This record gives sequence, C-alpha cells and structure tokens, in this order.
Amino acid sequence: MKVVVLTGPESTGKSWLASELQQRFGGLRVDEYVRWFIEQNLRDTCLADIPEIARGQLQWEDEARAQRPGLLILDTHLLSNMLWSQTLFGDCPAWLERELLARRYDLHLLLSPEQIEWTDDGQRCQPQFAERMAFHEATRDWLERHHQPLMLIQGNWAARQTQAFDAVRALLGR
Repeated sequence: MKVVVLTGPESTGKSWLASELQQRFGGLRVDEYVRWFIEQNLRDTCLADIPEIARGQLQWEDEARAQRPGLLILDTHLLSNMLWSQTLFGDCPAWLERELLARRYDLHLLLSPEQIEWTDDGQRCQPQFAERMAFHEATRDWLERHHQPLMLIQGNWAARQTQAFDAVRALLGR
C-alpha cells in the first residue's frame, strides 16, 4: 500500500486534487474529518474540540488502511490538525505529533498558495495570502524537520494536476 497525503494551507486545491488522483489512479480516498465535524456542530471550533477532531481523522485513516488498498489518498492528516490548533488557539495536544510520527506516509504533496485565488466556502478563515504562506512554510518546515517525503505542488490548476499525477505515477512505478 502506498499512502499519499495532500497537505498545505486552505484553498489550494487539496480536496479537488485528492478526487482527481483517485479518479486517475483508483485507490481509497479519506476526506477531512474536520469539515464533517463543523457541518455536524454548526459552531466555531475551540481547543477542546481538537482531540475529537484528531481522533475522528485517525479513525477514518485507520479504517481505510485496514482495507489495504494499493493506493491510499489522504485529503489531510494530523499535521493539519496540529498546525491549525497552533494557529487558531496557540496550543496543541502533544499526542497528535506522536500519533502522526507513528504512521508511515510514502509521499506528501505540499500545495502552495501561490498563483491560486482564495475562495471562501464558509469554513475557511485565512483570506490573507501572508497567512496562507505562513501555514505553507510551517507545513514544509515540519515535514523537512521530520524527514518526511514531500513534493511541492505549485502553479495553476493544470500544472498542479500534472505535477501530482507525475509524482503519484512515479510512486506507483507506472
């Protein structure tokens, strides 16, 4: 099983690209638990919600891993939960990083906020490019510090799709 994670700031095409990858290469896709959580609770999240959100994301991921697909595509993983918790609340439960590091990921596709317009979807909260760029840099810094395999995805929508397809094709040996 090869595990690919789409990561980076909001409004950079992660969900769209996860769907495109699944259509092109098959496999299982795991969506963002936090989106479901917000839709169910219809309120702003708080620091006390982070453990439940993280456990939900882990449960979805682990259930997909248990099916042993040839390709597992994660629209996000605990790194986003960790960074959002730090960004929004200035704190994060320490166990999230331990759980994240306990799992193997074959490739992180880190999506850049450059050349892409921010789109408000009712759940996003970083309309300023500088905020999204800081989140992008924090993501890249964590991945590099922990020696996680990553590829930067940037450019317009077509370029992003081509880069991601090429990366996954190489990962799968196709």
